[in-house]
Amino acid sequence: MGVKIHAKAILSNFFLDSTQAFERKDVNRAVGKRIIICDGADAARLWGRIGAGEREELTWVPRDEEARARPPGFRILQGGLCAEAFQKLDPTEDDEFAIVTEDGPFLRAAVQNIAKQTPEAPILVLSDRVGDDELPNHPSLRRTGLRSLIRDDVDEEFTHLANLHRVVAFRKLLEPRERIAILLQPDPDPDGIGGGLAARAILGRKRSTAPLVSFGEVTRPENRAMLRALGAEVRKISVEELNEFDALVLIDVQPTVFGTNIPDRLRSVDVVIDHHPEQSGYDAVLRDIRTSYGATSTILTEYLRAAELELHAKLATALLYGIKSDTQLLGRETSRHDMHAFAFLHAFHSPALLRRIEQPALPQAALRALGRALAQSKIEQGIHLLVLGRVSDETIPQVADLALLAEGAEWAIAAGIVKNDLVFSVRNVGYVRAAGDIVKSIVEGMGVGGGHRSMAKGMIPLRAFRATHGRTDQQTIRRVLLNAFVKAIHESS
Repeated sequence: MGVKIHAKAILSNFFLDSTQAFERKDVNRAVGKRIIICDGADAARLWGRIGAGEREELTWVPRDEEARARPPGFRILQGGLCAEAFQKLDPTEDDEFAIVTEDGPFLRAAVQNIAKQTPEAPILVLSDRVGDDELPNHPSLRRTGLRSLIRDDVDEEFTHLANLHRVVAFRKLLEPRERIAILLQPDPDPDGIGGGLAARAILGRKRSTAPLVSFGEVTRPENRAMLRALGAEVRKISVEELNEFDALVLIDVQPTVFGTNIPDRLRSVDVVIDHHPEQSGYDAVLRDIRTSYGATSTILTEYLRAAELELHAKLATALLYGIKSDTQLLGRETSRHDMHAFAFLHAFHSPALLRRIEQPALPQAALRALGRALAQSKIEQGIHLLVLGRVSDETIPQVADLALLAEGAEWAIAAGIVKNDLVFSVRNVGYVRAAGDIVKSIVEGMGVGGGHRSMAKGMIPLRAFRATHGRTDQQTIRRVLLNAFVKAIHESS
């Protein structure tokens, strides 16, 4: 059962007509003015006590008896609530408005005249008495209380307002399209999956008209467990199959990820929402790239909050796990936005569902291999190394996670033979040398590998390992890997 988050359907009637041209633009709006319009001297003085922001132009409309009572810092809106008065404010498409009033007719007149000058300008309504049922229709309008706010609250409300404006543009562009491909990176990760599911919810679509697609399989066991637990699906497609869709939305990825020679279909896309560094070489109608964010799921969470959508436990859990995995539990490349989104989602997520995702089941064959390895395991110089023999690829990182739980282990390595390769996963406690750098130094000249500070993966073809070390039995693998890690970790530290 979902939780309703102050829902008001003010958006659905404001999509572009399918015959209209949609202007190409970045939905990260340029920094414009905030035009504050206060109804009477009391409202203006209250705003003054909250504290005016740097970009705010303060105006007020005096009541009959207040003409001489100009609040400090405010100027009168000459002519009152008329089109000419708003024209004199010289508003641009990058400006935002705030209307401070407890009077419904005042609000409706102000919104009507703002819309005449800048039809799509986002408007924040601050009122304790005007209810949702009295709000005028406007695509980017948001209401909040007034007297309980402090300056930080006002700034947060403007942030929600900016995100609402992005949601409106997102929906306007895609509402006329019949089939939308939500494209994730190859081997999609939790951040992309969570963000893709949120994008589909924001558009009000189902998987039949807005499937999650990728050019590669989901391989990591946690990510497969995530899809199973959520009842979700990522469809593997070819570039040619993109022609089945009349809109293309990229989540947590940009077209340049798919190679230096970008396929023609990816050179011009509809929407890109991502937190990775911005790349050139492609065109997008709407582009929302926030490199200061630790996760794309954070951006989509802000969209959901701004649109005041119903948030179900499955979607909240998917987004929470997306943020958690991409920021390593808010410990890596994390912004205040990620922390706020995580805290918001935590109230709605399912702990049981999250456990099913983070602790996928081990098959019996993997458990037997683990048991044999544990019977011979010991921790040497802070390194816990488990050699599993021939296992499935997805078993190895799960065992590495378990191996790090051993007392005294600062490093955990799980190694196994997968088809014709020696594959090993590495974990560490996070405050030692970067695992990715260590793995790169070990596989150099024989295989490939890399990763992050606290987790990494290496792969060496058995033929190359045998050519260098003579044998590929478990004792040899254990001896070679242990010596290599001891040398790489301790001698170069």
